Amino acid sequence: MFSYLYDNYAPALNAVIYKMVEDRALSEDILQEAFVKIWNNFTSYDKTKGRLFTWMLNLTRNLTIDTLRSKSYKKQTKISGDENIVSNIRDNSSGIEKFDSLGLVKQVANLKADQRQIIDLAYFNGFTQDEISKQLGIPLGTVKTKMRAAISELRKLIQFN
Repeated sequence: MFSYLYDNYAPALNAVIYKMVEDRALSEDILQEAFVKIWNNFTSYDKTKGRLFTWMLNLTRNLTIDTLRSKSYKKQTKISGDENIVSNIRDNSSGIEKFDSLGLVKQVANLKADQRQIIDLAYFNGFTQDEISKQLGIPLGTVKTKMRAAISELRKLIQFN
C-alpha cells in the first residue's frame, strides 16, 4: 500500500514542494517527512470529504509551509546566504517539469490569468487565502470563490478520477 502511494503520488507532491522551496535536497527531505506523516495519519483520511490526492497535497503543502516558517529554516537560510552562493545557483535545465508527472504546471498555465495567479500563490508559493487576499488587494471571499473555480477547472483539465 505504501509503495503504491509513493510510486503514484511522490513525483506530483515533490513538484509542489520543489516549486515552493527551490532546493532539491530540502524538497526530498520534506517529501520523506510528508510520506511518514501521510502513513501515520492515513486512518484520518475521509473519502467523503475529498479525494486522496487532495488530502495528501494539503498535508504536504502545509508541512512545507511549516518548514519554511520554522526558525531553524530561517536561521539556516541566513547562515548559508553568502558562503554557499555558488551552490545555490539554480539549474534551470532540471526544473520542476522533471517532477511534474501529472502535468500540473502545464494545466495551471491553461487557467484564466486571475485563477492561475491564485493557484500559483497558494499551491506553489505557500500563501494562505488571507495572505493572497492582502497580496492582491481583493476580498477574502473573492479569493475563495476564484480558488474553488480554479480547482474545479483544473479537475476538468486533468480529468483525474
